[in-house]
Amino acid sequence: MSNSHKKETNNPFDIFVIGARKGFNIAINNLMPNVLMAYVIAYILNVLGLMELLGSVFSPLMSVFGLPGVAITVLLTAWLSASAGTGVAVSLFAHQQLGITDITILAPAIFLMGSQLQYMGRLLGVADVPKKYWPLLMLTSIFNAFIAMIIMRLIV
Repeated sequence: MSNSHKKETNNPFDIFVIGARKGFNIAINNLMPNVLMAYVIAYILNVLGLMELLGSVFSPLMSVFGLPGVAITVLLTAWLSASAGTGVAVSLFAHQQLGITDITILAPAIFLMGSQLQYMGRLLGVADVPKKYWPLLMLTSIFNAFIAMIIMRLIV
């Protein structure tokens, strides 16, 4: 049976339930797979020792923000997917590689530069933004994320 013949309702309780179902579906179908993927990536990077290598390579850059070098994995993953970046941050917190202060500094950056790769096609392509401006738009978000981390470092 098709859902196209559903009767629209103005009842606020029905509208709430419909919205809750949509939110649940987004969480289960979109967010959870990304968070799960982030846990798996973080685990694999830890097992292979790449997390420690990335942490030592990017330690000088991340120290500008008062973060350990391993925090770069949160930013790199967040660039692909904000929910995956959040998942990596939680995983690093669970393994005591990041503290609550580190997560607080990273949080605005995750959402300022998060999911850029996904949004490139979904938003910029659909809006017919000329491709020559795409790198500038991406760099602007990353620059904003860096400024946010510096401000958060001063606040926390």
